[in-house]
Amino acid sequence: MSVRIDVWVWAVRIFKTRTDAAAAVRAGHVKLNGVAVKPAQQVVPGDRVRAWVNHRELQLEVVDTPRKRVGAPIARTCYIDHSPPPPPKEILASQPQRDRGSGRPTKRERRQLDRLRGRD
Repeated sequence: MSVRIDVWVWAVRIFKTRTDAAAAVRAGHVKLNGVAVKPAQQVVPGDRVRAWVNHRELQLEVVDTPRKRVGAPIARTCYIDHSPPPPPKEILASQPQRDRGSGRPTKRERRQLDRLRGRD
């Protein structure tokens, strides 16, 4: 049994709404068997779906094709997750982060600079 790819990624809870799912497919964030497709493309068991969601790539193998949105425990049985594990927290913590306020001046700081320069 086949189902549209936008319906499938919504039904197995990859995206919160069907509109978000269709928009992601149209934007090329969801690929079917390595190819960017349109939202109406049919998905069958055995297909590979790659999705870029929340700054992370998911690599899923389709096992079942529900037509309606299912609960989370059932959704996990509809695919096999081949995604790489997320990076360890130590690596994320070691990446440099910009200190608050060290970028462009805030509106308050711009006003203070203007006063200092005599541009009231």
